Amino acid sequence: MKDKRLGIVMLMLLTTFIGFGIIIPVLPEIIKKASPEAVDFHIGMMLSIYSAVSFVISPVWGGLSDRIGRRPIILVGVLGFAASFLLFGIADGSLPLMYASRVLGGLFSGAVTSVIVAYVADITPPEDRTKGMGLVGMSIGLGFTIGPGVGGLLSLISNNTPFFAAAGLALITFLLAVTKLPESLTPENRSATHERRPSRWSAFTGSVKYLYLLALFVSISLAGLEATLQRFGMLRFNVTPLQVGIMFLVCGLVGALIQGGVVRRRIRKGQEPAYIAAGLVISAIGFLLLLTSHSLVSATIYLAVFGIGNALIRPCVTSLITQKTTVGQGIASGLSSSMDSLGRIAGPLMGAFLFTVNLELPYLAGGLLSLAALLLLYRFRFIDRTARQPEASAAS
Repeated sequence: MKDKRLGIVMLMLLTTFIGFGIIIPVLPEIIKKASPEAVDFHIGMMLSIYSAVSFVISPVWGGLSDRIGRRPIILVGVLGFAASFLLFGIADGSLPLMYASRVLGGLFSGAVTSVIVAYVADITPPEDRTKGMGLVGMSIGLGFTIGPGVGGLLSLISNNTPFFAAAGLALITFLLAVTKLPESLTPENRSATHERRPSRWSAFTGSVKYLYLLALFVSISLAGLEATLQRFGMLRFNVTPLQVGIMFLVCGLVGALIQGGVVRRRIRKGQEPAYIAAGLVISAIGFLLLLTSHSLVSATIYLAVFGIGNALIRPCVTSLITQKTTVGQGIASGLSSSMDSLGRIAGPLMGAFLFTVNLELPYLAGGLLSLAALLLLYRFRFIDRTARQPEASAAS
């Protein structure tokens, strides 16, 4: 039963991030058609506004799922996501409709991502939590893998075609969930409706707050990369939307293999910090190597190096948060999703600004952020060990 439930929610995450990834290779071309004089500005804003809305609303979805259950929130989120794809597809160069689509997508994204993380936490025991989050990460990685690849391929038909395909896929996933997805949160484990819902920041405490900040740094650097890579490639080696899709396809495949192999099969409870540290160093190396790339082949290889590091970081951080949190899984997952969204607000804006100064600066900044995150990991481990020492003394 557990495997069946995991399979359904992993498919939902896959669909969600296919839709998110589809936009990456075609967005600059679509915006260039609508507003050729302000391409970089609208790329940053289009990516950031989606995440800004998600940042505000994700904890609301997470807290609501703690009270009424995960299933209805997930279903609403998938249906809303389908509507956002459809709206972008019919926008056909209209900036107001494209922005409206991004707002709608951000509104419902937290109902899918943060609540599915809480769903997986519900159905996996602590000792298997990292494996479960590895599956979450693998699904997200595959979504990013398939999304840009599909977006680049379907752009050969038209730049709008990928969004209609994503809308149809989301609707199919919705129908599957309606008939096959059971509720994970039993009535006795739900928060009482009359209880005051804790603030998202109630999860931002103790050693765990450093994990949230670490996740924010990782999200900022990743979003800055996504917002600028195609423009970087266009100036360095005349990259096309299809080629950008191939680059992210390779990166995502490598990341998915790491998450499905190393993370799921090898990492045991307590080993997460070591793998996070390794992932941060590898990500920094990937960023710095990108500075030297002057061809599609070298850029793809260096992006894959970054993908290996990122694949080690995300599921391990998520697993540690779900293990260490002292609030409901919905609230904790909602804050995790919000921190990711906050990074995706700041990342594209920072990346676009740095890119206008010098096209190499976004990747230099990404490498430095990855290395700075090692200090946050150190603080987490120090405070967590200090907090556990009295417990160990009392037990002995």
